[in-house]
Amino acid sequence: METKKMDRRVRKTRKQLRDGLARLMEKKSIRDIKVKELVEEVDINRSTFYLHYADIYDMLCKIEEELIQEIEEALQQYPLGDEHKSRKFLCRMFEIMTENREIYKALCGQNGDTNFVVRLENLVAAEALRSLAPLFRQMSKRELSFLYAYCLNGCVGIVKMWLIYDGKETPEEMAGILVRMVANCLREYHTDPKGQATS
Repeated sequence: METKKMDRRVRKTRKQLRDGLARLMEKKSIRDIKVKELVEEVDINRSTFYLHYADIYDMLCKIEEELIQEIEEALQQYPLGDEHKSRKFLCRMFEIMTENREIYKALCGQNGDTNFVVRLENLVAAEALRSLAPLFRQMSKRELSFLYAYCLNGCVGIVKMWLIYDGKETPEEMAGILVRMVANCLREYHTDPKGQATS
């Protein structure tokens, strides 16, 4: 029982720190954020911060690892494939982002971490390209990569817009929007060797 209480306390403290970091990242670059400023933002002691993290960069690194791990687990649980499977993964992805909205918003914002966004893109790309390849056997791997990059950048733009402008759409609604947009794009591009659209 004591351990559970401690776990709850640790989770609560880390959430406070993460939310505080997200608020500060909306105003300034991570390199300009100091531990003193963060602990004052969330009203905890510096010693409490150092029980969990070595410094601000260590904190950001650990937060990002936790977020990446959640997306990896979602991909394992809902491997990309047909529209139904892809919708399940996307719905779970948007649920994760909703639960962690402030830090995702900060990471994808103007003071965010582009490396984190690229890691997420690469993580999903590997699975998506694997699932798309059988549908586009007539295409070279390079052309398929171009098609995926086109779809990916559109999806990333939509996700960022939803995060940054506090979109009210539910995870189910957002998953449906992305699935429809990508499916339409793939259908339009699915051509025969002469360049004529297939039926």
